Amino acid sequence: MPAYDYKCDKCGETFSLIMSISEKETKKVKCPKCKSVKVKPVYSGFFAVTSKKS
Repeated sequence: MPAYDYKCDKCGETFSLIMSISEKETKKVKCPKCKSVKVKPVYSGFFAVTSKKS
């Protein structure tokens, strides 16, 4: 399952949540520090491990 990064608009806390893609679409994300629902996704890079050599 992918990990999603969020930042709280209220307290500034940055946190990660591991959830399925379907959960991401339906789940209300809350800040673990202040319990606010005013959070925004933080976009970052990712990498993939494959068996092919490039």
